[in-house]
Amino acid sequence: MSDAAVRPADLSDAAEIARIQRDTWHAAYEDLLGKQALAELDATDLAGTWTETIDYPGSQVYVATEGEFTVGFCVAGPAPEGEVAQADGSLPEDADTTGLIATLLVEPRWGRRGHAGRLLATAAAGLRADGASRGIAWVAQGDHASLGFYRRAGWNPDGTVRTLDTGERMVREVRLTGTLDLGLA
Repeated sequence: MSDAAVRPADLSDAAEIARIQRDTWHAAYEDLLGKQALAELDATDLAGTWTETIDYPGSQVYVATEGEFTVGFCVAGPAPEGEVAQADGSLPEDADTTGLIATLLVEPRWGRRGHAGRLLATAAAGLRADGASRGIAWVAQGDHASLGFYRRAGWNPDGTVRTLDTGERMVREVRLTGTLDLGLA
C-alpha cells in the first residue's frame, strides 16, 4: 500500500468529496436508499454543498488519501441538540460536550485498508481538541459494514433510533456513541 494519510479538507477537495459521495452511495446504498434518492443526489450541486461545508465555521472536514488519490472523507463537529437528545427530547448532561460524526465514507474499492479508522481517529482528536468528551454517529440499521466498523472502534448503539423518509423508502437509523480517545490511526 502506498502512503496513506488523513488531512483537513480544503476548498479544492469539494469536487472530489462530491464524487466519492455519489460513487459510494450508488455502489453501497442503492438498496437501502432507493433509486429516487440517488437520482435526487445526482441532481444536487454536491460540489457546491461541500464547498459550503468545508468553509462552515466549526465544521471539521477531513480527507483520507492513499498516494495521490483521495479515497474517503469524514465530517465532524459539535452535536446539535436534535442529534444528541434522548428519545423523549431531554438532553443528556454532556450534551454540550458531545461531538457528531456526521458522515464518514470510504470508497468501497479502497476499503479494508485502514482509511475509515484513520478518519475516525483524526476526527475524534479534532473533536477532543474542541472540548468534546464523547462522540455520536447515526448509522442505517441495514448498513452492517458501518455498524461493524463503529463497534470495532468501541462505539455501540445507545438505544435511540430515528426513521428517515427517502421519498421511496423509510430508513431506520440507530445512534451509536463512544469514546473520542481512539487509537486507530
